[in-house]
Amino acid sequence: MAKQNNSNRKMTVEEAGQKGGNKTSKEHDKEFYQDIGQKGGETTSQEHDKEFYQDIGQKGGETTSQEHDQEFYEEIGSKGGKQNNNRKSS
Repeated sequence: MAKQNNSNRKMTVEEAGQKGGNKTSKEHDKEFYQDIGQKGGETTSQEHDKEFYQDIGQKGGETTSQEHDQEFYEEIGSKGGKQNNNRKSS
């Protein structure tokens, strides 16, 4: 059986995307990603209404509750309480 030559093999869409993402991350800094994230968020907010955000928030909350236990919520509640307390002290 002949060995497959990797140089002749076509890249999958996933491999091409990963290669492009790696190249982009090497060429751009944190500010670049913050900028495109902000632009994307602004566009999304212009194209969707309150109901859209309520729907995705509910879906995210349901997924989170299925993936985490009571200890998780106790921990994030404690962190949030400490952070909120620090803001009041300032």
